[in-house]
Amino acid sequence: MKTTLLSFLPIAFSAIAVAVAPMSAHAAAPEIGKPAPDFSLPGADGKTHSLSEHKGSVVVLEWTNPECPFVKKFYNAGAMQKFQKAAVKKGIVWYRINSNAPGKQGSQTPENLAAYDKAHKVAATTSLSDADSKVARLYDAKTTPHMYIINKEGVLVYNGAIDDKPTPDAGAIKEAKNYVRAALKEVMTGKPVTTATTKPYGCGVKYAD
Repeated sequence: MKTTLLSFLPIAFSAIAVAVAPMSAHAAAPEIGKPAPDFSLPGADGKTHSLSEHKGSVVVLEWTNPECPFVKKFYNAGAMQKFQKAAVKKGIVWYRINSNAPGKQGSQTPENLAAYDKAHKVAATTSLSDADSKVARLYDAKTTPHMYIINKEGVLVYNGAIDDKPTPDAGAIKEAKNYVRAALKEVMTGKPVTTATTKPYGCGVKYAD
């Protein structure tokens, strides 16, 4: 019995290490109702983009990974592109952010992002490369997708999932309650966001070491 018990100890400690390690990769999550952290990142359009450039505009941040089935769910169906197009048409700034480190699943350079955006007819304002995961840590981005909304005053008003259907099945999109769409509607009409935080779902962001 003693031998059997001891044989399990390395496994138990290993499991604890795996569970605890990701927590050290994240900073404290930005607070709803507080100014959103500023950042500057290179974009797929060859320019550097900063959040502070868009004071006076509503901004959506979408964390992405082209190899994640939860991301593919929206892009293969064209649902995310349609959502982006409608939002940008209303004057909303939409940034897709790839924070997956070089050599890890889903990592994209600005050039890769540009090629992906063209091939998938992405309608966001632009896509941004966060290769060192600095901005992901700043926002405590956990999954792809993970969505944030910042109002015209630069205040964070939404943090969480895109909708209430945590599945990679595209068939669930039409049935889902889209938290981001609902929040944007409230923000654009000057109302407080009813549901300001939800639990994000999807693939974990592949942080730089």
